[in-house]
Amino acid sequence: MEMPETRYARSGDVAIAYQVLGEGPFDVVLTPGTVSHVELYWDVAGMAALLRGIAEHARLIFFDKRGTGLSDRDVGVPTLEERSDDIRAVMDAAGSQRAALVGLSEGVPMSVVFAASHPARVSALVLYGGMARVLWAPDYQFGMPERTYRREVEEDADWFMTPGELEAFARTALPSADEDEVRAWARVFRYGASPAAMAALDRMNMSIDVRAVLPIISAPTLVLRQRGDPWVRAEHGRYLAGHIPGAVFVELDGDEHIPRAAAARQVLATILFSDIVGSTARAAELGDARWRQLLAEHHARVRRQLARFRGVELDTAGDGFFARFDGPARGIRCAVAIRETLRDLGLEVRLGLHTGECEALDGKVAGIAVSIGARVSALAAAGEVLVSQTVKDLVAGSGITFDDRGVQQLKGVPGEWRLYSVAAT
Repeated sequence: MEMPETRYARSGDVAIAYQVLGEGPFDVVLTPGTVSHVELYWDVAGMAALLRGIAEHARLIFFDKRGTGLSDRDVGVPTLEERSDDIRAVMDAAGSQRAALVGLSEGVPMSVVFAASHPARVSALVLYGGMARVLWAPDYQFGMPERTYRREVEEDADWFMTPGELEAFARTALPSADEDEVRAWARVFRYGASPAAMAALDRMNMSIDVRAVLPIISAPTLVLRQRGDPWVRAEHGRYLAGHIPGAVFVELDGDEHIPRAAAARQVLATILFSDIVGSTARAAELGDARWRQLLAEHHARVRRQLARFRGVELDTAGDGFFARFDGPARGIRCAVAIRETLRDLGLEVRLGLHTGECEALDGKVAGIAVSIGARVSALAAAGEVLVSQTVKDLVAGSGITFDDRGVQQLKGVPGEWRLYSVAAT
């Protein structure tokens, strides 16, 4: 997909720059972080891949907030309500009556206000790497102390004034990015806002507090963050999800604040691993010929269930299967069906599932999420379907129930992981 034409929407007296990409069956509106530039985004490999990935499935509408990018710059210090109304102006100009709204980072509060103010126009809400409030308060103790925040405002201006510092600033948000991507993001920041504009935005953000409107949101809401986000603490995401009715909080694998996709295309996939328990002893008991017959029937039955639940077989290794699904509930139900159908053959299996970002290339998937799925499976008991907390959180409301297996260490994977055994589907 080529870079689309930049268009303008009128929000009161302010012109808002936006682009439209894709022709999918529903609309997605992307609200950017503090600084954006709809045209220079296309020079950032990870962001361009992310935009194209969304546009493969939907009509994507994304814009520069007033005071940044190609939108009008000389707008004073806009209020949160004015910035939120820019979403409405862009949707009207693009002919979008209803859309899934995605707020990124500093775009989260204005997305929250819009979803609460215009519920009929928001089909779903995704809040990534953001917060309801910036500053510490007695009832919001993971916020930043005001003195610390004011010092950071001064430092943000210094990033612009000192050669090479914007690259260093970008690197703090993208520790895993290569130098080309870091330089491209630095250009987005440099052309997307002036030092004075950045300072004004920072001061405005200091007063943001959307906690009161969170309970009003009625759209299905997903709150996301990367587990190692260097800029925003996990407590901010948990607070958002805990105060929006029915919201789900998910931590993705990764250590970055700015979302991006690799050129090979990052996809969110549910990974399933299965393994026959006691296969070596069973093979010795049956002999080679009978074991091969049993294994062939095992493979046939597993593949029937994969087809039934729209799973994609990725590999087989001896008596185990590696598959992926585009939805965690289907993955769980497939795993349970595999377990039951193999019991008729006198076989017990252990099955494990994890949902995370994977690199998709030539029909295969790779990445840390695959390793986590394999480690979860290895901890499952005979006849057990074991899942990560990410999977459990994503199927909230599906009717699937779980037993808590506690916090576990996954071999070769940093941190502690809470796992759950599927009780009923």
